Amino acid sequence: MSINIPFQTIDWSEIPKTVHTGETGTAYWQTLQFPGLRIRIVEYSQGYIADHWCQKGHIVHCLEGEFISELQNGESARLSQGMTYIVSDELSSHRSVSANGVKLMIIDGDFLKVYNEKRHE
Repeated sequence: MSINIPFQTIDWSEIPKTVHTGETGTAYWQTLQFPGLRIRIVEYSQGYIADHWCQKGHIVHCLEGEFISELQNGESARLSQGMTYIVSDELSSHRSVSANGVKLMIIDGDFLKVYNEKRHE
């Protein structure tokens, strides 16, 4: 499935913020939703820990600050300004932790679904 998104600019200052409480701290989301595609600017407050382990795929780009992406298997990755991570749906259980606050751009959608189709050779 493909979608057609006409050329447009986004003034993020015009996109309202929604509040999402973490295990500790708060996340503020500004969200654009298209069919099969979600684009967000997300800010985590100082001391933020996500309230759940997420299995959804994302492209996460750190705009300001730094955070840790913890994996449920005990691994972790520290990302700072200018760094990005990517993962497809259901390929990890992860959550975000931010000691000092961070601002991220997060893109997710149908293009990150895991495909288990058998290939015919």
